[in-house]
Amino acid sequence: MLDLPFFHGKITRRTCEELLTKKGKNGSFLIRESETVAGALCLCVLFEEIIYTYRIFREHQGYFRIQTSEGVPEKTFKTLKDLIYTYEKPNQGLVTNLRYPVLKPKPPQRSARKTIFFFLTDTCIDVCLSVLDFSQQTVQCASC
Repeated sequence: MLDLPFFHGKITRRTCEELLTKKGKNGSFLIRESETVAGALCLCVLFEEIIYTYRIFREHQGYFRIQTSEGVPEKTFKTLKDLIYTYEKPNQGLVTNLRYPVLKPKPPQRSARKTIFFFLTDTCIDVCLSVLDFSQQTVQCASC
């Protein structure tokens, strides 16, 4: 859905809390999908060992609207990057400014190991090299 390094998608509130607490710095933040409001996102921010959650809604025009502290006017943004950029500055309506993104872990990469298979025939050996990405190359010996 969103290609941002701090967007964690469908993680639970509990997992979010664990990630932010592990980071342990005021201003640590991440964005996740809301568990309770369909289509909404949550901007979660750590400050003084408490996690504050701000809902982000997608407007019909594609803009993003965030609910901040009571009494602070709601703001809309063209992109989530614009929203984050604004709230990296102090005194914008959040409990603290956004300083330390908690990045989504990258999936482990598969190695590019090669497996060699030998098949004996009447007059030669056919060598088949297969790579984990499933591309195959067949090499025949010179006598074929």
